[in-house]
Amino acid sequence: MNDTINVLDKGYVRLVNVMGSDLTVVNAARVSYAKESKELSDRDVSLIKFLAREGHTSPFRHAMAQFEVYAPLMVARQWWKYQIGSAHMEGTGDSLDAWNESSRRYVTEEPAFYIPEPDEWRSAPENSKQGSGEPIDEEEGFMYMAFLKAYISQGEQLYKDAIKSGVCAEQARLFLPAYGMYVRWYWTASLQSICHFLNQRLEHDAQKEIQEYAKAILTLIESKFPISIDELIKKNG
Repeated sequence: MNDTINVLDKGYVRLVNVMGSDLTVVNAARVSYAKESKELSDRDVSLIKFLAREGHTSPFRHAMAQFEVYAPLMVARQWWKYQIGSAHMEGTGDSLDAWNESSRRYVTEEPAFYIPEPDEWRSAPENSKQGSGEPIDEEEGFMYMAFLKAYISQGEQLYKDAIKSGVCAEQARLFLPAYGMYVRWYWTASLQSICHFLNQRLEHDAQKEIQEYAKAILTLIESKFPISIDELIKKNG
């Protein structure tokens, strides 16, 4: 299977590394009785189902996955705030997650921006202060896409002029339109934390853009931990 999935117009998720398997979860649980399985059996599958059903989540923290993500800043910040919040909520995540992100204090590569297509602009929801509703008229979408492109172009030119004039990168970046700018980071998390993220961000009321990234994460790892993921997603879904 391909270890990279393209998301949105320029983004992607890449599975960098995996530590463990469903068997890792089983053996983390069985160590309490000094037991170890060499191959996954029906009895082991039943154990995974029991652990997920009863909320015994610590064995799922011994399996890990590492991803490289390239996404608009608005997605990255929502993802990051979610991670920090879940790390301090009992039973919902863990504090072992790692996040390392590229910084325009040091990186001056050509910036890239998320620009929705005309048919991807969404209306405000009728009964909520957050999220989005149905797509707006495509003709309006063309107009807003043009506005956004002009705004980005102006910011990029000011950024380049500032760099060329000798302004430090950490201040020149102030000219770049922030929320749609793509950033790159590594995310390493336990299986428990990943599944909690998926349960939250695959929901129909999650922001559409981050839903697309959650779908990519799920596709990349579901074959690595098929039993555990099925049970944990189903448990909270």
